[in-house]
Amino acid sequence: MREPKPPLTLASRSPQRRAILAQLGIAFEVDVPEVEELETGEPPALATENARRKAEAVTGGLVLGVDTVVALDGEPYGKPRDRRHAEATLRALAGRDHEVWSGITLRDEGVTRIGAACTRVRFRALSAPEIGWYLDSHEWRERAGGYAIQGRGAALVESIEGDFWNVVGLPVAELVRLAPGLLVGDPPGERR
Repeated sequence: MREPKPPLTLASRSPQRRAILAQLGIAFEVDVPEVEELETGEPPALATENARRKAEAVTGGLVLGVDTVVALDGEPYGKPRDRRHAEATLRALAGRDHEVWSGITLRDEGVTRIGAACTRVRFRALSAPEIGWYLDSHEWRERAGGYAIQGRGAALVESIEGDFWNVVGLPVAELVRLAPGLLVGDPPGERR
């Protein structure tokens, strides 16, 4: 008889990532890492390095670290520091395409799998009152790029190309590619 597999440890404070894992029916626990996240660099490398740092900062048999970076013209846009910074970010993104990069690190007792996903998002042209409406929601807080596509931020978006869940905060397609067994309760290295 197979011993029960310990749950996945999510190395993140993100409520969005928790909600996505719960929606998928994946058993997990949360251990919020205390790490210094990089803020500059090439967006894909930045996201994967921050994800790696998070995964390595916590203990557990199976640990998932994820980081998301919004990039406009190759420049990373992290979480806005304050309302003024959020406004500047939304103005920069308005009427333009940007990329949302997520890095994933899945550490399983000495074996580390790393992946990345990119989704292209196009914002509508936004008026000053629309930006003010969104800023008043405070939804921009603690969000890469200053918006949440699964909430009021959906009204800012004109189109999306790629994994929607990546923009929310956890690229499901990449997670399943790295660890297909998570959906059926097998360790990442095993397949039924």
